[in-house]
Amino acid sequence: MQANDVRVLKSAAIPTLAVGVVAVVVALLAAGGKGALGAAIGALLVGIFFSISVVAVSYAARVSPQMMAIAAMLSYLVKVVVIMLVLSAFGDTTAWNSRAFAWTVVVCTLVWTAFEVRAFVKTKMLYVDPEGRVPGKGDS
Repeated sequence: MQANDVRVLKSAAIPTLAVGVVAVVVALLAAGGKGALGAAIGALLVGIFFSISVVAVSYAARVSPQMMAIAAMLSYLVKVVVIMLVLSAFGDTTAWNSRAFAWTVVVCTLVWTAFEVRAFVKTKMLYVDPEGRVPGKGDS
């Protein structure tokens, strides 16, 4: 991973972790132990999914911009499919509070996305290669 990618990952993961801890405490107070467990699982799920996406897109960016776009779209598709499978598999569970789980997933996703966008906006990345040369033009 490049330094910019690590910075983006940290910039999004740390606030999401903090919000996840707050969600666990709020769920514990509102719904007891099952609420805290649901919130913890939700925060963990968001953290893992989005971290994998950042790593996958980072490695694909080394290959080409087209591979980076494909990796971003595929990681999004995989996240949607896996979350649907998790929700359908554990939809009727009584092991944890599903409402605390769902709200934590939504809030942590919004926080991760907001801080990831913030990190990208603050990152000073060149969009063109200043050293790039056009074949057949200028010096050979």
